[in-house]
Amino acid sequence: MKVAVRPGSDGCRISSVAEFDDWTAGRSAAELTEPFTFVVGTDGVLRLAPRQSEHVACAGGAMVLSAGEISFIREADRWIVSESSNQSTGYCPDIGSWAEVARALDDVGLERPSGFTHEVVFRRCLGCQEHNIVREDDFVCVFCGSDLPKTWNVDPTA
Repeated sequence: MKVAVRPGSDGCRISSVAEFDDWTAGRSAAELTEPFTFVVGTDGVLRLAPRQSEHVACAGGAMVLSAGEISFIREADRWIVSESSNQSTGYCPDIGSWAEVARALDDVGLERPSGFTHEVVFRRCLGCQEHNIVREDDFVCVFCGSDLPKTWNVDPTA
């Protein structure tokens, strides 16, 4: 996946509302209606990239605390987070990674929901090692039929 990382393909580091305002000023009105790719780096800082960007490219190939998609709306005189998910098949973050996203958004000064508005449950099959998205609490591997663990196990360092 690191082939997606090219010079200049990493996400824009956003650590303040001023940086966020500068970043949105460089986006078209149409682009601002779409979700964006995001990661929270191991430094706890939010990074944003266009939706078609790979999460690993947004992160510059580095490990992350969370990753997914995020949408913003303009309300009165400020931007707020309208939707967010942990949908990243590159990193497969646990839904518990919301705490890191919340901390990064709070550091920027963006109002946010209390959790991911769309949660994706990822598991790695212990039988065939494939990554799965669990739907409707059906913890069965779609590739080999093995039972999937009930707890998150996709951490590449595990």
